[in-house]
Amino acid sequence: MSCATLVLLRRCITSKLPVKYTSATPRLAKSWYNISVKQSIIYLDHAAATPLDERVLAAMQPYFADQFYNPSAPYAPAVAVKRAYNEAKHRLAVCIGGQASELVMTAGATESINLMIGSVGGHIVSSAIEHDAILKTLDNRDATLVMPSRKGSIAARDIQAAIRPDTELVTIAIANHELGTIQPLREIAQVVRAERQRRFEAGEQMPIYLHTDASQGAGQLDINVARLGVDALTLNAGKIYGPKQVGLLWCDRTVRLKPQVYGGGQERGLRSGTENVAGTVGFATALELVQQHRNSENKRLCELRDQLQRQLTQAFPWAIVSGDQKRRLASHLHISFPGIDAERLVFILEQKGVLAATGSACAANSGTRSHVLEAIGLAPEAADGSLRLTLGRLSNEETCAVAGREIIAAVNLEKARLA
Repeated sequence: MSCATLVLLRRCITSKLPVKYTSATPRLAKSWYNISVKQSIIYLDHAAATPLDERVLAAMQPYFADQFYNPSAPYAPAVAVKRAYNEAKHRLAVCIGGQASELVMTAGATESINLMIGSVGGHIVSSAIEHDAILKTLDNRDATLVMPSRKGSIAARDIQAAIRPDTELVTIAIANHELGTIQPLREIAQVVRAERQRRFEAGEQMPIYLHTDASQGAGQLDINVARLGVDALTLNAGKIYGPKQVGLLWCDRTVRLKPQVYGGGQERGLRSGTENVAGTVGFATALELVQQHRNSENKRLCELRDQLQRQLTQAFPWAIVSGDQKRRLASHLHISFPGIDAERLVFILEQKGVLAATGSACAANSGTRSHVLEAIGLAPEAADGSLRLTLGRLSNEETCAVAGREIIAAVNLEKARLA
């Protein structure tokens, strides 16, 4: 569907369905989350972006004003800022079980991924359901994309079959960004270690590394690098109620990175440019908070997601829930209504104060059918009727119940129109 068509569709629906941002729309009461959203909305797209935690903003605030100094400058106030920056990197490293000297701060997960992939010259193994930040970076590279199961899982045995003697990197996200399916990363790590050992015993010089984009898993999964068995890990502050355009790449000391951005030599010469002190301090605060409340928040989100899934599947027994329902992120519910245009549903829901998505924000912006859904073999009519509903701190029992009713009403409205 073209951009012009989308605009026309939005106008058409808007003319028939008045905007309903009213006080009747429930809002999440302020709690330990320390997040305020002034609009009366129900937000079901936490996988795309999260609001900034007020404690994160408070931690960042001094570095926008009084502590504005360039951390590379020699005078005392700048040295104090550099000390705060290094301390924030240390806090981030502690959260993932690494060392501050192993971190490279970036402008988000996409840059981190580009830095990792751009640092290897050999064959790369990935999967057909990775985020576009991976897949687009692999364009014109010697890469093998492993196909997933129908539940969106990548089998370690398929990774093993794809590895060649010249494979230098395996990159698999810790959990799929659309389906929420959690990947068997530890099993994949065992495959990579076995191949590394084989090469060592055979006297082969080609290294092999395992990288994971853990952006969707932070705050919901264990992201300790030693327990995961990875050699490199990407994180994104904007997914965990931290500042946007802030990310990191952690790499084991054995990984040799190649700089993609040149200049003043910051970040060990791997990512030049004045350090984002406020963003890094905010990132550290955000990651500590989500890690601290991970277990309780997972339990809460699971209950809310399952409640919403029951509500929708009871209303529409023919709806299709995709992903591995035993191994998926607590936040994710991917549901399809075959024969219904999901883009129309998104516009109708917006007029009712419910914000949802058909897939990842990047895929939705391209106007193409989801490559993830095509890879798992979902029929086109089901793929085109899919909603990715992702819950988070702005979700509670009342908002999920109202959202469920509005989705049911929107699907029924579209069914009647088509009839």
